[in-house]
Formats: sequence, C-alpha cells, structure tokens
Amino acid sequence: MATGSGFGKAILFGEHFVVYGNASIASGISKKTEVILVEGTEPGFKIIDKRPAAEGYIEKYAEAQRESVELMNKAVWHLDFDKTPVEVTIAGDLYCASGVGASAASCVAMARAVSEHFDLNLSEEEINKCGLEGDKAYAGTPSGIDNTCSTYGGLIFFRKNLDGGENQMDQLTLGKPLNILLVSTGITTKTKLAVDGVRERKEQDPEEYEIVFEEAEKVVIQAKDALAEGNLIKVGQLMDENHELLQEIRVSHPELDHLVDLTRDNDALGAKMTGGGMGGYMIALFADAETQEEAARVCESEGYKVIRARIGN
Repeated sequence: MATGSGFGKAILFGEHFVVYGNASIASGISKKTEVILVEGTEPGFKIIDKRPAAEGYIEKYAEAQRESVELMNKAVWHLDFDKTPVEVTIAGDLYCASGVGASAASCVAMARAVSEHFDLNLSEEEINKCGLEGDKAYAGTPSGIDNTCSTYGGLIFFRKNLDGGENQMDQLTLGKPLNILLVSTGITTKTKLAVDGVRERKEQDPEEYEIVFEEAEKVVIQAKDALAEGNLIKVGQLMDENHELLQEIRVSHPELDHLVDLTRDNDALGAKMTGGGMGGYMIALFADAETQEEAARVCESEGYKVIRARIGN
C-alpha cells in the first residue's frame, strides 16, 4: 500500500490575470486530498473517488480525472498499468468544489502515491510537474499556481513565465496571521470554460482588458507589501478591489457576489471570489477568529458549506 496527499489552495489575489503573466498571491490550506494506492486486480488505473464534494462534482470531472492520469503518466511516470495495475482510492477532508485547487490536489496526491508504490523517487519538483500536467485535463492551460500550492503549501508570490522558462515562486512572510473563511456556492463550473471566456473577451476588447490587467497587477504588488506589514485593513480593501476587477472581466456569479456581501455585512475586512469563478468558492478575511466564526455560522445557517482556515502562525 502507498499513500499521497496534496494541499487545497486559496488564491488571495490575481486569479485569471495570472494566466497572462500577472503576479498573484496564493496559499496552501490545511485541508487536503489524500490517496491510498494498492495493487489492482484488473488491468488499468482504477479510481475510487470518495472525496466530500459539491453535488455533481465527482461525476462532472470523472473524465477529466482519467485524462489527468494519462497526462501525468505520459509526462513523468512512463508506466504500463495494464501490466502493473493499481487501484486508487481518493478521499481526504478537502471539500471539493471549484476554487480550492481540488483537481491539482488530487493530481499531486496521486503522483506521490504512484512514486512511492513504484519506487520512482520523484522529487518535489517532479511531483509539482505531475500536478501541472494533470491539471491541464481540468483547466486547459493552467497557470501553475494551483499545483504549486498543492505541492509545497505555504503562502507564495507567483508569476508564470510566458516564455516557457521557470516560473517565479517566492515564499512570503506574513506580518500577521490571516483568519480566512472559504464559502462554497455549491455551483460546479469547469475552470477551462472560465479561462476560455476571458481569453475570448480579451481578444475582442484588448484595450479595455489591458487597463483592467494593469490595475490587477497593482493590487497584487500592494497586497504583497500589506501582507508583510501585517496591515489587515489594507489587505481587506485590496481583496475588495480584486473582486471588482474580476467582476469586470465577467468571471464572478450572482451567488458569489451575494456571499461577498454577506460576509462583508458580518465584519469581513474584505471578500472576493477565489479560483476560476462562475461559481465555486468565495474567500473572506477577518480580524480575528471570533468574527470569523460568527460569519461562518451565518453562512452555514443559509445552507452554505464553509472552510475555516488560518494562514500563518
């Protein structure tokens, strides 16, 4: 038996813009996807998916999940699962819905288990490559931020190298820990659709989108300084600005906007959609654990699934 795990993630600043070389800030979270791998009794790579998930999520991504295994195998593993079959059970405490890196977390977890089972001795860099390759089945052209958070955890400043070279990835130090709340809309949307939509609209109106992208870059750079200084008020204000920019490129959703307003009305310092959007998760920042918990209960009273998380010590 072999095991593996991958962190969930939260993008604090810069989703969608990061695909085009803008800076972004994201963090691994304590919730994980975990994998148990055993020898199979039938040829192939059999997957049993027992993850907690939004309604329809497992079924919607079943084909992409199978494709992700093929991509990772072609790029890194180079194994013949007909000759050496395996059975993989995916579980863990990461509640799967669009926006928390669930697809990348499953790829990273499977890569670690495959490496252990077949004595591949994959490095963390190679595990991260598996996460990126596998995530292509879900996102089309992923930025690389999800798999990086899933592999390494921690808070990172990330910039994609558009020329195919090494991505910029800097570990960030927080001036103060972040009490955050992730709230799921329960709406599952394929990230690829959101990414493709932005690309089409950007090509149709490049000048307008260029202005928005420049503003998004400024937000991330200011947020990097505010996080280092522990200026949570400023961090919250910048989260609000980031959400407005994401609304402008039309990747939010009425349910996400409702959750943003709901948490702001319940003492969030700032709130925004996180991840691919058009559903999925919203993230909110709070001054302390007490106000975070009060807002969590309000969201739960309306029937939403929440993740309580703390970034930093």
